[in-house]
Amino acid sequence: MKGRLVLTWLLIVGVAATSVKSDYYSDSVPHEPKREKETHLHFFIHDIITGKNPTALKVAQANLTGIDTNPTGPTPFGSTFVVDDPLTTGPDPTSEVIGNAQGAYVSSSQGKDVVLVLYLDFGFTTGKFNGSSISVFSRNPITEPERELAVVGGRGKFRMARGFAKLKTYSVNPTLGNAVVEYHVTVLHY
Repeated sequence: MKGRLVLTWLLIVGVAATSVKSDYYSDSVPHEPKREKETHLHFFIHDIITGKNPTALKVAQANLTGIDTNPTGPTPFGSTFVVDDPLTTGPDPTSEVIGNAQGAYVSSSQGKDVVLVLYLDFGFTTGKFNGSSISVFSRNPITEPERELAVVGGRGKFRMARGFAKLKTYSVNPTLGNAVVEYHVTVLHY
């Protein structure tokens, strides 16, 4: 019995004394910069809030009274929408679909100007950039004729992307809130 006790004690001490390397990081290595590429993209998104097949759905709205100046408008203050808008090569809904804009936007202005803060991931499903995407996150004052959004990242062929998107509303139904928006995007990536 005494032998087993000594053996057990030696096993415990031996296991406790064994060192284990478990760093949460790896050793740093010198960075080998790659040549940065510049890509220009042109497409349209179709943001449809109404009808049988909406591509943007309101999932939340403010529960406060007296804040919203137009609570029955298409994008009242505090409203949050999720989006799965088609990306097309032209403004017509029957144009070739090249991907989807998926994400969310929030109506964030209490004034008369409609401002959305949006996050969208533009995922491409055809052509040279099939399987790649760019991400934008920015303030979008939709009543201005031309706007600019920040490209903050990407994946696939757009890994580590940065850049900007110039956009303008091609057409809009102010009563329903449905819109077609033209995008000209400049992307820097590796």
